[in-house]
Amino acid sequence: MVINPDECIDCALCEPECPANAIFSEDEVPSGQEEFLKINEELSAVWPNITEKKDALPDYEKWDGVKGKIQYLER
Repeated sequence: MVINPDECIDCALCEPECPANAIFSEDEVPSGQEEFLKINEELSAVWPNITEKKDALPDYEKWDGVKGKIQYLER
């Protein structure tokens, strides 16, 4: 999931909804994860908008906290 920075109104309602605690406001992105700002902007232009809440993927706990998983990102 990505968030379109041009459409985000900085309400922070999405942050507590993320089961992996992976959503941060732009000025609070953890050190070493700045590359995700560019990826987020790029993919938000091509991925569809989510218009309703969805359940977390069944294996999200397996992937939560795994380092180096960006290699699996499909563009």
